[in-house]
Amino acid sequence: MTVAIEVGGTNVYADLGYSNASEMQRKSSLTAEIARTIKARHLTQEVAAELLGIDQAKILKITRGQFRSINEAKLLELVAKLGRNVTIIEDKTNRTDLSTN
Repeated sequence: MTVAIEVGGTNVYADLGYSNASEMQRKSSLTAEIARTIKARHLTQEVAAELLGIDQAKILKITRGQFRSINEAKLLELVAKLGRNVTIIEDKTNRTDLSTN
């Protein structure tokens, strides 16, 4: 049995054919950062929701990687509310690097 393996690019959303692949990748990175920070700070969903000024259902969606209904500006705002600084650099190939500190 032979299995064909196709090497993907740096953006899985582009590989899947999404027209807004760069935005999806940025939102995915922001969502992951929010979830990591909540976990690292040992925040409950209730406490995180209160700190971020959003309802617990939205926190649950974010921590599960469900970000399509949340706009990029809101995700950036949430990252900032968690005390993180964000730098987004997009190069000519539409590769997006997100760094936080």
